[in-house]
Amino acid sequence: MKKTTNIVLLLLAVALSVPAYAQKDKPRVSPPETVTGMINKATITINYSSPSVKGRKIWGALVPYDTVWRAGANEATTFQTDKNLLIGTQVLPAGKYGFFLIPNKTGQWIAIFNKVPNQWGAFKYDKTQDQIRVNAEAHTQNTGQEMLTYNIASDGFSLMWENVTVFIPAQQNR
Repeated sequence: MKKTTNIVLLLLAVALSVPAYAQKDKPRVSPPETVTGMINKATITINYSSPSVKGRKIWGALVPYDTVWRAGANEATTFQTDKNLLIGTQVLPAGKYGFFLIPNKTGQWIAIFNKVPNQWGAFKYDKTQDQIRVNAEAHTQNTGQEMLTYNIASDGFSLMWENVTVFIPAQQNR
């Protein structure tokens, strides 16, 4: 009897673990990406999920104007720096932040560095946790960018997606 019970428990454990294993290997529609670079002597790492345009209108449709957006897909995008940065006229202390944008149809966008880095999307975004907010320039580009991409340059970083590039100037705060 004990041997039969052990076999049943073993089969049950295997049966329950197979679906969990299969879910773990399922690829995401918007794959996770990481970009690391230097702004002066500060190491910057941006973690995000990279959605594709797939023929959709992005700005003002999939991503509404004048609403906090997670600046990627799935989990909120994170921005990490190992040194203090000057972003616009504000100091961003070394650390890890949730990075959000507020797109604007005609004016400057707002870049947000939030003290809560690990959150799902912007569903529980809390403005009172913002470390800094700065204006960011968004420019329309003629060539389309299918997958959302971040780039880090010596004078700041940019997000490119569909027909828009958003640049956030940054420098190491001395």
